[in-house]
Amino acid sequence: MLQQFRIVFNAVKTHMQQIERGAGASGAQVWALHLIHAQPGIGVSDLARAMSVRQPTASACVKALTQQGLVEARREGVDRRAVQLHVLPKGEQVLSRVPGPFAGVLPEALATLSPATLIGLEAHLAQLIHALGADESAANLPLSDL
Repeated sequence: MLQQFRIVFNAVKTHMQQIERGAGASGAQVWALHLIHAQPGIGVSDLARAMSVRQPTASACVKALTQQGLVEARREGVDRRAVQLHVLPKGEQVLSRVPGPFAGVLPEALATLSPATLIGLEAHLAQLIHALGADESAANLPLSDL
């Protein structure tokens, strides 16, 4: 069992390293960049929901992407308080250099499993988390930030 966890962790780590080498940005930032590219004008709250992270985490990603000149935050429409995010040409160049999947290999692999397998896996991992006494707040952190 321990060897299987090592294989999973190594696969995730290797993919994140490939993304970071290709993009010069963290895996979470590249995922956010991809989501913004796929949904021009998306807001930070919707981005956080799409990434299954808290809004401050998504805001930190957006701030980093903006500082790198990859994303632009515009105040458009009726509500000038909300920003709409758009990928800049430099961000498009980064995306073209990055190997997929943008969300990471683990979410991609989980999406291929049957609902019954996922239910069983979730229940067993919940038991493992409890046995570890792990900090469950880490559930809202992107894997690349761990």
